[in-house]
Amino acid sequence: MIDSNKNKRVIHRPAGYLELINRYDLDVIPNWHQSLVTTHGIHQKKNLNKTVEEIFPPKYWPGDTVGDHLEFALKYDGINLAILAKIFSRINEKELLEYIQRKYTGKHVRIIWFLFEFLTDRLLPVNDLKLGNYFDLLDPGSYYTTSPSIKVPRQRIYNNLLGGRHFCPVIRRTDILSRFERENFSERCANILSEYSQQLIKRALGYLYIKETRSSFEIEHIKPSSTRTDRFIALLQLAEKEDFCRKDRLIDIQNSIVDPRFKNTDYRKNQNFVGETFAWERERIHFISPRPYNLPELMEGLIYSHGLMKTGNVSPVIHAAAISYGFVFLHPFEDGNGRIHRFLIHNILALKGFTPEGLIFPVSATMLENPGDYDSSLEEYSKKLLPLIEYSIDENGNLTVFNDTAVWYRYIDMTAQAESLYSFIEVTIDKALKEELEFLASYDKTKKAIQATIDMPDKLIDLFIRFCLQNNGRLSERKYKDLFNFLKKNEIFQLEKIIQSNYRL
Repeated sequence: MIDSNKNKRVIHRPAGYLELINRYDLDVIPNWHQSLVTTHGIHQKKNLNKTVEEIFPPKYWPGDTVGDHLEFALKYDGINLAILAKIFSRINEKELLEYIQRKYTGKHVRIIWFLFEFLTDRLLPVNDLKLGNYFDLLDPGSYYTTSPSIKVPRQRIYNNLLGGRHFCPVIRRTDILSRFERENFSERCANILSEYSQQLIKRALGYLYIKETRSSFEIEHIKPSSTRTDRFIALLQLAEKEDFCRKDRLIDIQNSIVDPRFKNTDYRKNQNFVGETFAWERERIHFISPRPYNLPELMEGLIYSHGLMKTGNVSPVIHAAAISYGFVFLHPFEDGNGRIHRFLIHNILALKGFTPEGLIFPVSATMLENPGDYDSSLEEYSKKLLPLIEYSIDENGNLTVFNDTAVWYRYIDMTAQAESLYSFIEVTIDKALKEELEFLASYDKTKKAIQATIDMPDKLIDLFIRFCLQNNGRLSERKYKDLFNFLKKNEIFQLEKIIQSNYRL
């Protein structure tokens, strides 16, 4: 483009990740931040649909070597493990080695050196550092990190990543997440509970377990048998007592909640995907899971990451988001992955004391009532992933993946999923939990008032209230004739008024 003031041609040159992606002709999930350096002009920053494009003045041009752009990327684009892994798989190792040896005491060069060895599992022929201060790999002010971290003497770095080489999510500290953390949901929940009696809260808990179970199945359009419902409720009741993020216990959960014909004794051996048939022999694919060959290593990494966060003082919601969404993206079983994903949210929140003792947040009910938001939390990853997978489907609906895709499942930026989970929890506490408690409180008040007006059996009072609530506060003529024709019309009117008043209908 032309700068009319100086009549000079302005060129925006890609820098950092963008330059290296172009240089090596890489197909990647785009980084959240993209950098350009202008030949003439001022510093600009644009928000483009959840991506930040930053244009830097000419003095920011880093140079032309791979090392120059890697260093620029770490400074301005942030740490994107998946893109770095792809770059390192194509890089001229000799060129990188020369860059590291020339500047290997510098902070960003030491990070590049560490990440190359971490991501490739290959040691460069460079001697361990003997001098220099230790520093955090990730800036705790910009990322969620583990603490205490792992001391790495070779580069004199504190490794505070949320996982290991086989699975390592990254979650950035955004304004949205900072706002949620300031809300102090645990205290907000305690304040809501303080308004109700322990007896009423105990009764509400029974409804919440049932509501969460039914909602989790209904999200997947499944109507569970009473046996499967009871099993899922029993699992939820154990959520605060036992860590289920272990291979044997994950298999036990899967066996408990799926149709017996689809029980797994190990991680799946077949390629699965999420899609729908919309015409004869045509599938619309929404998500493709990792190849079975990669699953054992990925799941081992996810469980290791869970252990790191469990002992590493990571925020409960951040921890729950990383592991639960990581699980559903890995899709390790033939069936039941979504329900286990949502169960793990409860398990981690309860184990880390985020959920009040004995209580469950019906998060699945909130997801069910906000399907667009829930789908978006999944599609924020799946839609970007799908174009990178080379696959075909045969006439029997069997899908085959042809390229190596493991890196995209190992190193996921789960910032969007963490923001979504916090949002679901906020709605659950402020709406679902409060509404359930208020409903029961109103029910008790209504039942007592009806008993004071007309002495009916409890069962009939329960039915009367339910039928009126189903019909905007009035008893239908059919229900009156079938069940309540012993009441006079003026008595019906009185009871309806009680219900309408207590439920503000």
